[in-house]
Amino acid sequence: MVLGISIALILASLLMILLVLLHKGKGGGLSDMFGGGFSSNFGGSSVVERNLDRLTVITGTVWFVCIIALGLLMRP
Repeated sequence: MVLGISIALILASLLMILLVLLHKGKGGGLSDMFGGGFSSNFGGSSVVERNLDRLTVITGTVWFVCIIALGLLMRP
């Protein structure tokens, strides 16, 4: 059980990193420094951004549930 949740946590963590990096930069932060301002001029579809937001929230929820489940299973 712990092994399965740990694997799900690792996969959710990697997917979360990928999804966050796919988001479009919205300001003059670090994303603009590394080329986010260039790509934001071409613009993406709002439907794609909305779906990306939903997928990120779902992945974050799965990640959070895995953390709580591992905490409850590993406690003495």
